[in-house]
Amino acid sequence: MSGDARVVAVLGPTNTGKTTYAIERMLGHRTGVIGLPLRLLAREVYDRIVALRGPSVVALVTGEERIVPPRTQYWVCTVEAMPEGIGVDFLAIDEIQLCADPERGHVFTDRLLRARGLHETLFLGADTMRGPIGALVPGAQYMRRERMSQLVYSGQKKVSRMRPRSAIVGFSVDNVYAIAELIKRQRGGAAVVMGALSPRTRNAQVDMYQNGEVDFLVATDAIGMGLNLDIDHVAFSSLTKFDGRRMRPLAPNELAQIAGRAGRGQKDGTFGVTGDVRPLDDGTAQAIMDHRFTPVQKLQWRNHALQFGTIDALVRSLEAPPDHEVLVRAREADDVIALKSLGESAEVVARCTDGPSVKLLWDVCRVPDFRGISHQEHSSLLDVIFRYLHERGSIPNDWMARQIKRIDRTDGDIDAVSKRLAFIRTWTYVAQRKGWVDDIDHWRSETRHVEDRLSDALHEKLTQRFVDRRTSVLLRRLGQKEAMVAEVNDNGEVTVEGEFVGKLDGFRFSQDKGAGAAEAKTIKSAALQALAPHFHLRADRFYNAPDTEIDFTEQGGLMWGSSAVGKLVAGSDPLKPQVEVFVDDVAGPEVAQKVQRRAQHFIDRKVAALFEPLLNMERDEALTGLAKGFAFRLIEALGVLPRAAVADEVKALDQDARGALRKHGIRFGQFTIFMPLLLKPAPTRLRLVLWSLSKGLGEFPESPPPGLVTIPAMTGAADGANTMAGYRNAGERAIRIDMLERLADMLRAEDSRGGFEAKADMLSITGMTLEQFAGLMAGLGYKAEKGERAKVKLAAAEPSDAAASDAQDDTPTADADTADASAEAPAAEETEVAEPAPVEVETSEAAQSDAAPETEQSEDAPSEDAPEVEVFYTFTWGRAPAANRGRPAQGGKPRGKGGQGGKPKGKGKGPRKGGDKGQNFSARPPRKEKPIDPDNPFAAALMGLKDNK
Repeated sequence: MSGDARVVAVLGPTNTGKTTYAIERMLGHRTGVIGLPLRLLAREVYDRIVALRGPSVVALVTGEERIVPPRTQYWVCTVEAMPEGIGVDFLAIDEIQLCADPERGHVFTDRLLRARGLHETLFLGADTMRGPIGALVPGAQYMRRERMSQLVYSGQKKVSRMRPRSAIVGFSVDNVYAIAELIKRQRGGAAVVMGALSPRTRNAQVDMYQNGEVDFLVATDAIGMGLNLDIDHVAFSSLTKFDGRRMRPLAPNELAQIAGRAGRGQKDGTFGVTGDVRPLDDGTAQAIMDHRFTPVQKLQWRNHALQFGTIDALVRSLEAPPDHEVLVRAREADDVIALKSLGESAEVVARCTDGPSVKLLWDVCRVPDFRGISHQEHSSLLDVIFRYLHERGSIPNDWMARQIKRIDRTDGDIDAVSKRLAFIRTWTYVAQRKGWVDDIDHWRSETRHVEDRLSDALHEKLTQRFVDRRTSVLLRRLGQKEAMVAEVNDNGEVTVEGEFVGKLDGFRFSQDKGAGAAEAKTIKSAALQALAPHFHLRADRFYNAPDTEIDFTEQGGLMWGSSAVGKLVAGSDPLKPQVEVFVDDVAGPEVAQKVQRRAQHFIDRKVAALFEPLLNMERDEALTGLAKGFAFRLIEALGVLPRAAVADEVKALDQDARGALRKHGIRFGQFTIFMPLLLKPAPTRLRLVLWSLSKGLGEFPESPPPGLVTIPAMTGAADGANTMAGYRNAGERAIRIDMLERLADMLRAEDSRGGFEAKADMLSITGMTLEQFAGLMAGLGYKAEKGERAKVKLAAAEPSDAAASDAQDDTPTADADTADASAEAPAAEETEVAEPAPVEVETSEAAQSDAAPETEQSEDAPSEDAPEVEVFYTFTWGRAPAANRGRPAQGGKPRGKGGQGGKPKGKGKGPRKGGDKGQNFSARPPRKEKPIDPDNPFAAALMGLKDNK
C-alpha cells in the first residue's frame, strides 16, 4: 500500500463536479476504468462517454449487463463488476464513502486497498473519508472541491404546497407509492425512481421528469448516489430506513448525500421535510448546509485472500479478522449465508472435494438475491444451478427456457411486474457469467429482451397509476403564463395542448366529468383561459348566422344548431319576450352582449313574422272605439279568445265595428273568436311559449302535432292551454276550433230536439269513427242514444249519400258571426264511417212487403241471407256542455222536427193553427242588441256562456 503512484482523493460535498472531473481525467489517458455505486449511474456515465468517444471503445459491465467491444479502451462498471487483473492507465472509484456501508462496504474497501491505475488513481467521495484514506493509503494526495451552489434548509412543507421541480424521498416502496398517489391527485403526477427499477424503467421515468411532463419526483435514497437530475428542492418524507437488519435513523451525512441532489451547477437548492416528519433540529440542518460531518472512523472489510480447498476452509477465510484498526469485519452478506446453507447439504459437500468445485460453489453463491423472497428459497435455487454446472458444465437450455418463459408476462399490477423484473435479473446475471450457459449470446439477448419488455410495462403501469398527464400538462402551461392552444372539434369536444378537457356547448364550457375534485379546478382554469379566443370567434359566427340556424324550443329555450345559447323570459308585453343568454363569465361582457343582441333580434323577427296579422291590427289607426278595445283584447289573448269570455263585448259591437275587425281576418265563431292564420303550426307553437311566459308557468304545454283535427283532451294543463293550442276540450278529446265551427254550421241544420244522425261530412271533418264522434258530441252537450238496425244495402244508400253530400256542400252559413273554417279536415280514420240517415231508408209499404219474404227466418236454421246489423246513434240536445254545466240555459231544451231545424224554446211565435203538419219559428224583430240566432242548436250553451261573467 505504500508504493502507490499518484493516488488522488477528490473529496467534497455533492454538486462539486467530481464525477465529471473523473471522466475528463480518464479520457485524457489511453485506457481507463471507473467503478460506480449503481448500475443506473453506470448507464448514465456510459452514455456520456459513448457520446464523446463512440460505442466501439467503451464497455459497460454490471451484474446484469455486459457490453464489451473488441477494441475496448474505457470500462464503465459497477464497483462489484470491475474486472480484475487488467492493466489500465487510469482507475477511479466513485462514492468511496460507501466503504462504511454495512451491506456493500467491504467491496468498496477492497477496491480502495487493491485497485490501482498504472498512472493515475482517483477516489471520489465525501470529505469524511480523508482520515481512513490517509491511514490506509499512505502518500495519497487530496483535492478539495467546493460545492458550486448553495444548499439551504427550508423547513417543513405540505406536499400540496411543494413547488415544482421537487423530489420527495421515501425509504420504502409503500411510502413512495403513497406519496406518488397524493401528488397525482393534487399536482398532476410524479415520476418514480427506485434502486430496484431496471435502468430502462428508471431512465424512462427520469426522462419524463427531465422533459417536464411531470414536475415532481418521488424516489428512494437511490437518487443520492450521483444521479444528475434537475431538482430544485428535496423533501424527506421519512428520516429512518431499514438497513437490511433493523430500522435506524439516517445520519446527517447520509441526509446530506440525498439533500445535495437539489441545485445543480450554479443553481441553488433547498431541502426540508414533509408529511408527518418533524422538522430537522438546528444542528443537523446547519451541518448539512455547511457540509460538516463526523469523520468516518471504521470501514467494512472482508478478506479477499480466500481458501478454496474445502467449504469449511472457504468459510474460515471469509470470516478472518482484519489486520488494521480502521477496518472492521463485515457482517454476513447474502453470499456467505448461502454458502453456509449449501455447506449443510451432504450432496453439495460430496461434490466439493477439490478447489475448482469449491470455487464454482462460491461463484454460484455470489448470485445476488434479486428476488428477496427468503434465504432458504434463494439457497434452493442456487443448489439447482450448482448441480447443473457441476454435473454438466452448463445450465440446460430447456430448463433455462422454462424459467424465463414463466417470467415473460406483462399482465398484472405494478407489484406483479416488479417481481417478475426482479426474477429476470437473476437470469440476466446468470447469462452474463462466462461458461454457465451453452449459447451465451443467445441467452444474454433473450434475458435482455424480457427485461426490456418488463421494464417498459412497468414504466407504463407506473405512469398510468401515478401520472395524470392532462393535469400535469395544464399546470405546467399555466405556470409558464403563456397562451395555451385550445382546439374544438365538430362535436364541441375541447382539447387544450392536446389533452381532452371537456365540451363546449354554445358559449358554455362543461369540463370532463371524469376529472377528480382535485384536478377539476386546474382543468377549468386552463380550459377557460385557452378558450377565450374561441368565444369571440363563436360570437362573431353566431351574430352573422341566418335565422334558419336558430330556433326556440317548446320550453322557451334558444338553440343555435344543437347548442343551447339562451332562453326566453317574460317581457312587459306577451308579444315582446326578452332573452337571457347562456355565456360563461370568462367569455367577457363583449361576447355576452353580442350574443344577447343577436338572440333578441331573432325572437323579435320571429314574433313579427308569425304574428303579423295581430301586429297589423294593433297598428291600424282606423280602428276606434269599441272595435279598438276589442282588438286590444284579442291581441292580449294572442289571437284566440273563447267567446264566453267576451260575450258582452261581442254583443256591444255594431256591424261596422265587426266589419272593420273582419278585414283583419277575425272570425266570430260560436265558441271562439280567432284569426285562422294564427292557428297554423308555427304561430301556435310560438303562442304557447309566449302565453306560458306571460303566465309564469314552470313547465310549458307542448304544441299539438300539426294536421290533427282532434287530439286527446289536454287534462292537467293550465287553464286556457287548450285554447292557446287552438283546440276546445269536448269529452275525452279536444277538437280544433276552426273545425268545431264548421261542425257547428252543419249541426245548425239538424233537428236537435227530435234527434238526428251523424252525416258523412260530420265524421269526415273530425276524422273520427262513429263511436268517437258520439263521445265528442257528448262533450259538446248532446245526448247520444245508441241503437242497432238492419244495414241498408250499399246500392240503395249510395244515391242518398251523394245527394246528402252535395246538399251539405251547398249549405250556406246560417250565422253571420260564424265564418267557414279555412283548413281542410283530414279523412276519417275508418273506411266506413258514415251511416245513412233514417229518412234515406226505404219505408214504403211496398218495400216492406217485398222485403218480408226475404227476412223470414227459421228459428232452427238461420238463413244465409240474414241482414247485417249496424250500430247508429241518435243525437239530441240534452244538457249544457261541461264548460257551462251548472249555469241556467237560456231558452230551454232544443226542439223541432226534421227539415225545419231544432230551435230553442223561447218567446217566438207559437204553433200555427191547423194541427200537427209543422211548426214555424221566427226571430224577434231586430233590436239594438243582436240576439243569439234561435236557429242555432247551440243557443242554450251560448246563452249560458253569455251569463257567465
